[in-house]
Amino acid sequence: MNEKRIEPSAQAENRLTQDRLQKLKELKERGVDPYPVRYRRSHTIAEAKQMFEALEAQPDRAGDSGAKTGEVRVAGRIMARRGLGKASFIDLKDGSGRMQAHLRADVLQGEYELLDLLDLGDIIGVKGPVFRTRRGEVSVEATSLTVLTKAIRPLPDKWAGLKDTEARYRQRYLDLIANDRAARNARMRSEVVASMRRFLHQRGFIEVETPVLVSVAAGAMARPFHTHHNALGRDLYLRIATELYLKRLVVGGIEKVFEIGRVFRNEGIDHDHNPEFTTLESYEAFADYNDVMDMVEQMVAAIADEVTGSPIIASSRGEGPEIDLTPPWPRIDLREEIIRRTGIDFLQQDDTDSLANAMREQGIYVEEGSTWGRLLDKVISTEVEPRIVQPAFLVDYPLRMSPLARHKPGTEGIVERFEVFAMGSELANAFTELNDPVEQRVRFEEQERLRMEAGEDEADRLDEDFLVAVEHGMPPTGGLGMGIDRLTMLIAGEDSIRETLLFPQLRT
Repeated sequence: MNEKRIEPSAQAENRLTQDRLQKLKELKERGVDPYPVRYRRSHTIAEAKQMFEALEAQPDRAGDSGAKTGEVRVAGRIMARRGLGKASFIDLKDGSGRMQAHLRADVLQGEYELLDLLDLGDIIGVKGPVFRTRRGEVSVEATSLTVLTKAIRPLPDKWAGLKDTEARYRQRYLDLIANDRAARNARMRSEVVASMRRFLHQRGFIEVETPVLVSVAAGAMARPFHTHHNALGRDLYLRIATELYLKRLVVGGIEKVFEIGRVFRNEGIDHDHNPEFTTLESYEAFADYNDVMDMVEQMVAAIADEVTGSPIIASSRGEGPEIDLTPPWPRIDLREEIIRRTGIDFLQQDDTDSLANAMREQGIYVEEGSTWGRLLDKVISTEVEPRIVQPAFLVDYPLRMSPLARHKPGTEGIVERFEVFAMGSELANAFTELNDPVEQRVRFEEQERLRMEAGEDEADRLDEDFLVAVEHGMPPTGGLGMGIDRLTMLIAGEDSIRETLLFPQLRT
């Protein structure tokens, strides 16, 4: 008979799990509920520490080494245990931080025996005053111990942290327990979004929600995810952008509008891309891309200052240069920068063959079957973007790459569009919005032609309902799209989008 081979690590984990299940049984036999329905904390660990430090700081406490607070009730996961016999020290961790608990057999009486049935990873509550040990560590002097959760599975590496990066992402709950940086990033992302909302509300913007399931996946150059609605009996798509619905609202008279929402693009996965991500899109009537540039640099610097205390960002790993988000940021002409870096002039190499030949001469890979726009995007992404370390605006893009942007007066084939880059990564994309419905229809029809004739499956799509809305009159408008996950990457000093997504998509 063939038996399934169990790896040594799995065998060890099975033994540990069985040991914990036995301890769970013994707890129940002693009449201890290892999963009580509630526990009333009086303080988080951080609050208990702050209360004690405030007590120590009182003028009449100067030189007093015996300060103690009143009774507190804290709870946390057991991270470490020291001591034997009649006294033990346990390190507890909750969502606010860590704290030591001092447990003595003569104080806890029968409850002290429960320590033999507890393991690293279990969650307990302790009651008692807060004091400072002889070694100077702020601790809870436990007068009562309550078992709150018996963990059946041990955590890897005795809580030293997950060593395998993929495992960290697949089991994020373990990463959050063991990795303080992961927990910091989760909190920081929330703070970034909250700060962004405050900034926009203070400027008079209204936050809205628009459909996630749409009949036409338009508003960006990306492949959509497809689904089917049974009750309606029709195919729908997950949105690839919120743009066209938000601009409908500008037509309707909501002159400053934004949405922070999830979008979905059927694209590759790398350190900058995830198939589902969160964007800010905002639209302001009677503004242009210059106004939006001013708003972006002010907003990003304000968010960084509010969240981290400074507009200057350092890498979370202590590597690489500091990033200074202080406005103003440079405005770099895209055409001039490409010429400076490669000698390629997109107004001269204005057909696919000539652009492809110029790229080959520069040693830039040319993918067969690519359209002109895809080739130029390759030039920008390989020769320009990676060299932008400090925040900067790349301004004035070719019209053929920007079907929703307004033509730049006094130029030929250029639109009022910018992209923001920092640390070699795109942070935002923005236009002076095209509000001429006749020209917008022509551009959408060209995008449809590219899809049908050139196989450009990421080309934008014609949305007839949106065109009807614009035909009713849309005022001059400045629009912005910004990736929340990438903004958090920048402010947190991370180099991968997976560090700012709690549950990134992963290959199986």
